[in-house]
Amino acid sequence: MKLGFSWEKYLCSIIMVVLIIMGMLGESVASVHKVGGSAGWTILGKVDYNKWTSSDTFTTGDSLLFVYNRQFHNVKQVSRRDFLSCNATSAMATYTSGSDAVALTKPGHLYFLCGFPGHCQAGQKLHVLVATAIVSPTLSPAFAPVPSPSTGSSSSPSPATASKDTAQNDAVLLSMSAVLTSTLSTVVVFLVALVYY
Repeated sequence: MKLGFSWEKYLCSIIMVVLIIMGMLGESVASVHKVGGSAGWTILGKVDYNKWTSSDTFTTGDSLLFVYNRQFHNVKQVSRRDFLSCNATSAMATYTSGSDAVALTKPGHLYFLCGFPGHCQAGQKLHVLVATAIVSPTLSPAFAPVPSPSTGSSSSPSPATASKDTAQNDAVLLSMSAVLTSTLSTVVVFLVALVYY
C-alpha cells in the first residue's frame, strides 16, 4: 500500500461526494406548483392559465396546489372532451376545500376547470402535461402525498381524514427515504472497498 497522493483515493472521494449529492437531490426533486401563481385559482385579474403552465415543467411526484375562495370556485378534474366544451357535469374528481393539492402520480395530460357557471368559459380552466420524473421514487396513487378527491359529490375529505392520510403518507415517504439512504450507503461502501483494495 502506497503512502501519499493516490488517484484512486481521490477518484473514490469524488464519487462519494457525487453520490451523496445525488441522494440529497433525489429526495428534494418534487415540486408544489401553486396554480395561477400569486393570483391563485380565480377569474379575477384575467389569469392566463395557458401562459402559467407554459412557464413551468410538471413531472410525476410533483403536485398542483389550487388556492381559491370556496364560496365562489371549485376544482373539477375532467376529460379532454369535457375540458374543451367546459362541461363540469361528469367530473372524474371534485375538490372544494379552497386549498386542494392534487398529486401528479403518472405522466400524461390532466384537465381541470371551475364548475361554477360561466367560470370555465371566462378562462378558469387548466391543461397540464405531466412528464416522467428522472430522479424520483414512483408513488402509487395509494401513496400519493395528498388526500384523495371525492368522486361524484361536491365535498372534500374531512380535515381529520386528510391529516390521517398525510401522516400515513409521511410515514411511507420516510420509509422509502430510509431504504434509499441505506442502499446509497451500501453502494458507497462497495465503491470504497473496490478502490482501496
